[in-house]
Amino acid sequence: MNGHRHCAVYNRPIEEMHFLRPGFATCCLAVLFIVLLVFVQRSSALDWTSTEQELARKITATTGPGAIALEVVNRSSLSKQETDEIGRGLRGQLESLGARTVKPEQAAATVVVSLSENPQNYVWVAEIHQGASDFSVVMVSTPRADAPAFVREAPSLTIRKTPLWAQPQPILDVAVMDDSATPSNIAVLDPEKIAFYRMADGRWQMEQSLPVTHSRPWPRDMRGKLILRQDRLLDIYLPGVYCQSQSAPSLSVVCRGSDDPWPLSSQVSLGGFFAATRNFFTGVLSPGVGKQSSTAKFYSAAALPRPSYTLWIFAGVDGTVRLLDGVTEQVSRPNWGSDLASVKSSCGSGWQVLATRPGDDSGDSIRAFEFPDREPIAVSPAVDFTGGVTALWTEAKGTSAIAVSRNAETGNYEAFRLAIACGQ
Repeated sequence: MNGHRHCAVYNRPIEEMHFLRPGFATCCLAVLFIVLLVFVQRSSALDWTSTEQELARKITATTGPGAIALEVVNRSSLSKQETDEIGRGLRGQLESLGARTVKPEQAAATVVVSLSENPQNYVWVAEIHQGASDFSVVMVSTPRADAPAFVREAPSLTIRKTPLWAQPQPILDVAVMDDSATPSNIAVLDPEKIAFYRMADGRWQMEQSLPVTHSRPWPRDMRGKLILRQDRLLDIYLPGVYCQSQSAPSLSVVCRGSDDPWPLSSQVSLGGFFAATRNFFTGVLSPGVGKQSSTAKFYSAAALPRPSYTLWIFAGVDGTVRLLDGVTEQVSRPNWGSDLASVKSSCGSGWQVLATRPGDDSGDSIRAFEFPDREPIAVSPAVDFTGGVTALWTEAKGTSAIAVSRNAETGNYEAFRLAIACGQ
């Protein structure tokens, strides 16, 4: 023997051999593993080739032969090596169909391919731009090799609903001013004032009330938002009006006419321009979501931070839900209402979207959802309200949201804090 181990080969069985020798078993298992690995790799390559061909056909059916600029963006769990392999394969398929991939400044069309996934499939979405306004989207999907044989239900979470304040006048927003588990200081915004309350002897007691000045009549369906600040107490955003608190010589609020964008999140820097005479946002965003500076008109928005980007979800005035990731915009119809908010928790993926259901003023509900990819999955039972939800805003720290509803029985407006509790 020269020190190297070889797999033994026999011309005929040896009757006395009842067990495989350890060296022989290890060597053959290694060979079997290599054969299986090569088979899996070849199968995977064949799967990519088929999907690349299908997507290339759909792209060239839109662009025709000619020069295109291609960008491949990975939004899935695929590795960089796999992403690069798909990019090379897709370029080859496009060129075989008469499309030449060139630099953007030389291209007649720009194609951005996003590689995404859901529990069952890989989903590839191609966003195609031709000229200044010609825009289209095509997509393909292929089953995941690691997809489960059945889809398991997402773990159930619970929405904790804590009453904060109630009054006959409309409540636009409520800000909790302290960090304690049980709120002891709140600010309540209504169309004409902001009032500050402190909890004493188990009851809220008003400490101060400051008027909100405005020169023009408010729109019929009034909305407003409070933003806590580090360098001052808070800012107030109202239709066509911006107010800022001042602490010297005493606490006051100074308001002025303004068309500045409203902050849509305290965790992610993005603003939306509010239509001063209506009750929705125009769709223009500042500074934008990646390459996307606008979307359709919307009532509310929620941000879902990801490791390498933020997925923004907008409740459109047309009843659709639009998803922006900085590269592509997708339209979904999950049968939601007009109010959305995102909440950070220690449950599930770490971020959930709270969404109202479509309905009327007789009653409403809010449920928590997660987005494993681009389709929402309900992860909590619904929490019910005795009237329609009129406002839903994520709080400053992102770990809870403020919901306001109008009680159909009493007519009062009621504000609640909503937070996520993990299921067992």
